Amino acid sequence: MVSRQQKTSPPTPARPRAAGCALLLCSLTSPGLVAAQSAAAPAADLVPEVLVTGRKLDVETRIDRKIYSVGADLQSTFGSAADVLSAIPSVEVDTEGMVALRGDTNVLILLDGRPLAQLSGPLAGESLQQLAAQDIERIEVMTNPPAQYKVDGAAGVINIITKKSHRAGLAGQLNAGVGNDGRYALASSGTYGLGALNLGGVLSLRHDERTRQVVSDVAVPGASGEGDVFSYNDLNEHVAREMPWAKFTADYAAGTGQTVSLSVARGGLTGQRFFTASALSTEPPVGPISDSVRNSVGHEASMNSDQRLQVEQKLDHPDEHVTITLHHSVFHEREPYQYSNDYLLPPASPSFDDLTLTESQESSEVSADYVRPFSSTQSLGLGYDYQQDEDTYGNQGANIDPMTGQPTPDPAISNTFEYLQQVNALYGSYQLQSGAWSWMTGLRAEQTHLDVRPLTTAGSIDRSYFRLYPNLHLNFALSDRATLAFSASRRITRPDPSSLDPYVDRQDIQNLRSGDPFLRPQDTQSYELGYDVTTPHLSYDLTGYYRRNRDAITDLTQALSSDVVLTTKANLPKSDSGGLELTSNGQLGTKLSYALSGNLFYSQIDASALGTPGLRSSVGLNAKASIDYRPTTADTVQIAVTRSDKRLTPQGYIDATDQVNLGYRHQLRANLMAVATVTDLFNGQVYRRHVSTPDLSDLYQRRLVGRFVYVGFVFRFGSQKKRPANEFEYAQ
Repeated sequence: MVSRQQKTSPPTPARPRAAGCALLLCSLTSPGLVAAQSAAAPAADLVPEVLVTGRKLDVETRIDRKIYSVGADLQSTFGSAADVLSAIPSVEVDTEGMVALRGDTNVLILLDGRPLAQLSGPLAGESLQQLAAQDIERIEVMTNPPAQYKVDGAAGVINIITKKSHRAGLAGQLNAGVGNDGRYALASSGTYGLGALNLGGVLSLRHDERTRQVVSDVAVPGASGEGDVFSYNDLNEHVAREMPWAKFTADYAAGTGQTVSLSVARGGLTGQRFFTASALSTEPPVGPISDSVRNSVGHEASMNSDQRLQVEQKLDHPDEHVTITLHHSVFHEREPYQYSNDYLLPPASPSFDDLTLTESQESSEVSADYVRPFSSTQSLGLGYDYQQDEDTYGNQGANIDPMTGQPTPDPAISNTFEYLQQVNALYGSYQLQSGAWSWMTGLRAEQTHLDVRPLTTAGSIDRSYFRLYPNLHLNFALSDRATLAFSASRRITRPDPSSLDPYVDRQDIQNLRSGDPFLRPQDTQSYELGYDVTTPHLSYDLTGYYRRNRDAITDLTQALSSDVVLTTKANLPKSDSGGLELTSNGQLGTKLSYALSGNLFYSQIDASALGTPGLRSSVGLNAKASIDYRPTTADTVQIAVTRSDKRLTPQGYIDATDQVNLGYRHQLRANLMAVATVTDLFNGQVYRRHVSTPDLSDLYQRRLVGRFVYVGFVFRFGSQKKRPANEFEYAQ
């Protein structure tokens, strides 16, 4: 079913679907700003917005973003933020929870408009799995974000908007589910509205059990030069985790036109990690030349916290306001491991060692934003933002005396790495509607200072640079059902701190990893042309896009020995990508609805400067399909299929992955329902990386046993009156 929101007076033919102009402040408010309520402008000035309903994801298209309401996705009942994102068109989530947008992992992930320390870098996937899906109201996807957003992330911005209180009295929800292999998920959320004061809170606890297998087949030239040495490495790992999460929010609207908002959140992870790894090398015709087994017992513990304070003050002109935001987030992790090593060939006495990994991330931000509407069809936004990120990575290793049990520090693997980044940014954004045309243009100026310090070696790296980042969005209403859109932007992908860390990560001693402190930031120019159509029973969107990248950050793998490979980082001089993306949503009769999306992409890289010959290119298709079947008013069945196609790398490629999810919901009472879900029914989440160079052939495979089954209940209490469909909050 398609519902179209209308103005109190009939719209003129030229103005329908002027995405984003209905509430001009929505695209001009600052990161984190809660603004543009339905009362922000007279009803007669509202431009109609299109909301497609009756299927798994409600979608709203605006001039600069797509907004997905995710409450109807059954995977979100007991799942995490990673499960919610996997259902969004254009978004892919891999076996470890890492997120890609149109196949590009350079994505800026925000929570309520703000970056969190734990949502950046290689640990972002684990952090998304800690965030309860129950707390998520909608997802905003921006492939060419406007100027008020940070320019990090060449692929664009994914903004996770959490639920907030918008009703008087007490209301809430309780979720409880149990899963296979001892898993369980508990979550409760509640809001309380009392006049000008609104309070909210979330508590959740997840217990997760995961089994993972890592296999690598390596072939390198033998010392004699007459043949290759073949190595087979196998690691079997089991992880058991507890993941608590708590959040408290308070919003107070004073009679002086001032609104004060406070949010405090804290989460963590604690668990045990065990693995057994074997390494076997052979050299025909000699036969096996080495054989060893390594066992590990480890513990992982992390803590993350987030605090934000926001004050909005209305000024003299209608809807004119200024907003001050303070934000601070922290992430700490400590992982101690103990190892025992058995050497079968050549025979040797067992050895013992340990390794402790520590990581600390801290992000502080202050911003000031000003919004000035001149009329119902034009508005100006100005702002300043300062962000400081401080990260520290540490490795402490020791060899253990098998007789006394006393440790002897190993300086070869003990090190500390520090990272400091400061970004000062100014932005301006202007939006105008004229007849059938709507446009938004903006400019963001950023001064970046970077200080990289490998503390256990001499010297540090200081780097500063200034850049301008323009963007443009144009919409033309072809009719009351069709819109033509164009957008362009310049963005940057700064190397993640872990990608700059030159010290070797030795958790898997057969597959080592390290960074490069001299990496340059990636510069991206992005262009899009889209066509959107909405009819009473069908909605579809066709978008062509092109990205031109300079200094793209990529992985390079080399052999250190016959059974050890090292993967490090490097800048790719040139890489281009483009594609054609289609999304479609509709209904088949009264009981069946569907959602389809596909991204037919093309990528080309020039890695000749990295030692590989000439240009390489590939074509692939990422696709998603989901069906909702409602045999009765009380029952819903969901089936979702996802495929991420093969991706090109400078030295080879990464195989395609597939996933099938199932869900069933039965409404027992108006406020009580039973839900059952199955995630990754066929265990299709397998990461396979192929490397082929004159000196190395490597097939690296990481398989996660990801078939999760949950059965449980959802209970709602208190007032459950929904907000009007046109009343959105825009936290940017």
